[in-house]
Amino acid sequence: ANVFARTLGLPTDPAEAVQRILAAADSGTWRTIGLGLAGDRYFTFSAGLGVDAEVVADVDRRRAKGRRASTMLYLRMGLRRYYGTDRRHPALTLTTPGQPPVTGLFMGVVTNSSPWTYLGSHPVRPAHADFSSGLDLFALRRMRTLSTLAALRHMMHTPSELPSVRDVVSAAALAELALEADRPIAFHIDGEYQGETEGVSFRFVPEALCVVA
Repeated sequence: ANVFARTLGLPTDPAEAVQRILAAADSGTWRTIGLGLAGDRYFTFSAGLGVDAEVVADVDRRRAKGRRASTMLYLRMGLRRYYGTDRRHPALTLTTPGQPPVTGLFMGVVTNSSPWTYLGSHPVRPAHADFSSGLDLFALRRMRTLSTLAALRHMMHTPSELPSVRDVVSAAALAELALEADRPIAFHIDGEYQGETEGVSFRFVPEALCVVA
């Protein structure tokens, strides 16, 4: 989906993107953005534990067999993983400074920018970070079909507010947080599968990267 470049406002067409970058470089249009830090790895737009990382792993396995990555492939893998995963025993606990732990989470997405991903040309926004305000969090307490569909509908159609669905846990502008799991759980950074983990600490690093766009 090339989320990072699209969030910076670059065209999806490679030739147009090159022209935009050359024009920005020629005019000195540089800016400095913040990044997320997941353990010792930086990320530009998102990192996640749970179902979304499992979908990334499923797609990677099919790409290794010669399949082309596409929106439809991600959707098929997402549906298959949603109905095939354990939706009864949540593994994750969220901790943030000064707040009591939040237990019983099935998945957690930490974002440094919005959108989180794209379905074709349509942006999906679980949160609204903007490279400068801190990290946002989107997590699910339950994975019931109706509540999950309600959360997805909100992410697709309500760009200015955090999800308010009962089974959703959300937070904005966090300087740091941690997600711990009571069993090994899938983990990805910027859509790249990192294997399984039992916990990740996240931190926002302001003015970490200079970009031309």
